[in-house]
Amino acid sequence: MLGLVIALALQSSGQPQMPAFIRELQMAQEPQGEIEPVLLSPLFRGPFVCGEHPAGLPSVVGDALGTDCQILGRDDQSFRRLYRNEGRLNEDWYTFGAEVLAPFDGEVVGIFANAMLNEPGTVGRPPAGVILLRNSQGVSVFYAHVSDFAVAVGDRVHAGQMIAKVGNNGPSYAPHVHAGAYRGTTPLQIRWDQRAMMSLMRGAPPR
Repeated sequence: MLGLVIALALQSSGQPQMPAFIRELQMAQEPQGEIEPVLLSPLFRGPFVCGEHPAGLPSVVGDALGTDCQILGRDDQSFRRLYRNEGRLNEDWYTFGAEVLAPFDGEVVGIFANAMLNEPGTVGRPPAGVILLRNSQGVSVFYAHVSDFAVAVGDRVHAGQMIAKVGNNGPSYAPHVHAGAYRGTTPLQIRWDQRAMMSLMRGAPPR
């Protein structure tokens, strides 16, 4: 049931239990016809890139039409890149520990914390640390591989508000955020609001 907070628990096998609100996303079905787009306030304050999950690919929970996003950074005037040095440490990645921002005005309906920290290049066990939010239009947004939550279930949030930080937990090869959007159990195609993106880069709240 959506709207639950599930604490991190261990089964006899030592695996974390899958939270109910994540299990519900396993029922997601890609639409047969046109895919509905949804415009979201940016995930991060600075420049970032996303790798899309094409329609029709085999999907695990939360992956349907999702996208994996990472910050592009630089320490000088060189080209922007994903990490410093060779990227062997989490701290080398510009995304690691970055603020994760709310996608819209809405409510926090689910949180699952995973305190594990993967080393870059090593994929951890599911489930990831996740947060689920929903707005008044019935759109739900799911951010995975996050940590250090700044909100709680039931909190009202506004677009651009810091809600968590980027971790590297669950089935993740490097610090990043997986984003998925849904109307009910129908996945949507995410688009990032570029006007809000400029406002955030200038230090102002998104409009």
